[in-house]
Amino acid sequence: MSDFPGGTSCAPCAAGGPAGVPVTLRVNGASHALTLDPRATLLDTLRETLHLTGTKKGCDHGQCGACTVHMDGRRVNACLVLAAAASGRDITTIEGLGGLPSLHPLQAAFVAHDGYQCGYCTAGQIMSAAALLHEPCGDSDDDVRELMSGNICRCGAYANIVAAIQDVRGKR
Repeated sequence: MSDFPGGTSCAPCAAGGPAGVPVTLRVNGASHALTLDPRATLLDTLRETLHLTGTKKGCDHGQCGACTVHMDGRRVNACLVLAAAASGRDITTIEGLGGLPSLHPLQAAFVAHDGYQCGYCTAGQIMSAAALLHEPCGDSDDDVRELMSGNICRCGAYANIVAAIQDVRGKR
């Protein structure tokens, strides 16, 4: 059985599953040397090992976008990335994007435009929108909707989310 940071153990390893693998993750500017089950996803590692729970588990199949984080500055679905594959890469989560008292402009715009509704998808929406700010994107709301199509909001706050993004882009 392998012991992990925080006193957790690798249950599959203890049950005769694969041995733990060394992984070094740079998350929000901090380096973490871990020993992980090779099947551990980046999402589960962020939430369960590093206790960064802002990134949400929605579908666990890469279809909802709730788990969106940045890896080397590009948006990825953390549920589809093995933690071992992220070793040595720069990972940014919602906790690293901004927080009180210094909100990222998108966080402030989501508040101003009521783009958070129930809040479950908000971290993924904001992380995806933050990446969108550095990607080629036309000026229209439809262009923004297309680039945000990998993020689902079950509350239907899409108009407010697009308004928040367009506000930060200076298109409103």
